[in-house]
Amino acid sequence: MTSAIGEMAMIQKQTPIDRRRPALVRQMPVALVLVGLAVMSVLATDRTATAQSILLQGGKIIPVVGDTIEKGDVLIKNGFIEAVGEKVDAPFDATVVDCTNKVVFPGMFDAHTWRGMDQPNESPPVTPFLNVYDAIDPSQLFFEDSLRDGVLSIHIAPGDDTVIGGMSRVVHPIGLTPSEMTTASDIALKLSITPKSGFDRMRQMATFRETFRKLDEDMKALAEKTYEDQLRKDGKDLDVPPEEAQKRGRELLKPEDVPEKDRNLLALTQGKVRAFVHCDKAMDVATGIRLAKEHGFFDQTVFVLGTEAFKAADALKAAGRPVVLDAQLIHVETDPLTGDEKETFVPKIIDDAGLEFALLRNWGSAMGERYLWYQAARCVREGVSREHALKAITLWPAEMSGLGHRLGSLEVGKDANVVVLTGDPLDMQSWVDKAYVQGIEVYERSEDIRLKRLFAEPADEQGPSTSAEGEAATEDNHEIHKNEYKDKDANPDDKPRRERREGRRPRGERRRRPRDESGE
Repeated sequence: MTSAIGEMAMIQKQTPIDRRRPALVRQMPVALVLVGLAVMSVLATDRTATAQSILLQGGKIIPVVGDTIEKGDVLIKNGFIEAVGEKVDAPFDATVVDCTNKVVFPGMFDAHTWRGMDQPNESPPVTPFLNVYDAIDPSQLFFEDSLRDGVLSIHIAPGDDTVIGGMSRVVHPIGLTPSEMTTASDIALKLSITPKSGFDRMRQMATFRETFRKLDEDMKALAEKTYEDQLRKDGKDLDVPPEEAQKRGRELLKPEDVPEKDRNLLALTQGKVRAFVHCDKAMDVATGIRLAKEHGFFDQTVFVLGTEAFKAADALKAAGRPVVLDAQLIHVETDPLTGDEKETFVPKIIDDAGLEFALLRNWGSAMGERYLWYQAARCVREGVSREHALKAITLWPAEMSGLGHRLGSLEVGKDANVVVLTGDPLDMQSWVDKAYVQGIEVYERSEDIRLKRLFAEPADEQGPSTSAEGEAATEDNHEIHKNEYKDKDANPDDKPRRERREGRRPRGERRRRPRDESGE
């Protein structure tokens, strides 16, 4: 593993980057992409064969759960957190990493995004049989930036422009293939109460009713047929009414007996799969709660809210389900009479309602909201407790995805997804210095070729290496141009020699037509 990382760093140092465009919109060099992803292909293998013992020593430990340790150690072994405390003895085979004056923090968790896929949604309104696995592109710059920003877990789900979308999954932002990137598959189905493009609310809800009605009819018919087939196999005659046959047949059904197009939706109605339900408006919240209760997945529901949905805070509080907040965070309303604008900071309203919430980042923005830590810092500034703000970018989104037992905090037994920061996680001057995914170092700031290029002095990349050489080259260029302008009115035959190279005619000389053999 060490040699592989060293090889990647060497190639990174040799990889040119176009400085003519901003760093955030540059395309990744192909060699850097392939080699960088190849390093983490080991994540798909057995951890005990690839991970090593690492002791993060002497740093400030912010575990998210429990008290902060001003100076302590974190021991990582075989991809898991082995110990956390003020003093942890290093095993004889452990690599000791000095974290003095640095902060050890759990990898941040992006609770809900379609980024990393080729497009957010398919055209058909109902596609529960789809899986984001088939649309994830590991080479997208989004994943590289996530790693650099300390976001080590990403819940990729279909976008909001749907009725019932496909199945989501949680990935880490490095790997050659979606399989290697996957932390956990089949997390949740995406539903949207807010109408998709081209739909109104009546059509949206009618589509929900028709979809669940058809699923119920199909499952009844399949269960009845399964029971009849079993009786026929046993040499018996049907001796119960259809309703009883359907009930007995359901007990005989195996997962593989259910058509693939219905499996995810059936699992949802059985409460075996989570649902991330998008509610952009306040009026959508009550409808979403009712739909989830009617079809048996309320206890597995996470509401994905638009900014206006805070007006349904009482209904959300009564429901007691966790929510994912829009990256905008502030809802702006204009008074229709006075024209005055009123701003409401949504996370504060949700936090006061006693709900667990997750913050999102606006990755496409050039402003601070593209960072999860910035969103958390905004919450603290507006009155949300620091504890809740930190949990909103770590533990709570992990719990919403069913991975709270593995991710989101520095606790013994959890996956070693850890970042080492140069300062407090909510300090805008802090950088991610190192990152570990499942106990393997996957990022080191000192070897980040993009940051090196971004902050390099121009003389480090192009032009003369000394001021004396630079001045000499400048004088030579001035002399060349001075001679060209001086001779601009001279005889064409005396024009600068470069114009007569390669058999070219001097400027101003007319082209002569060749004579034929008759002399005409």
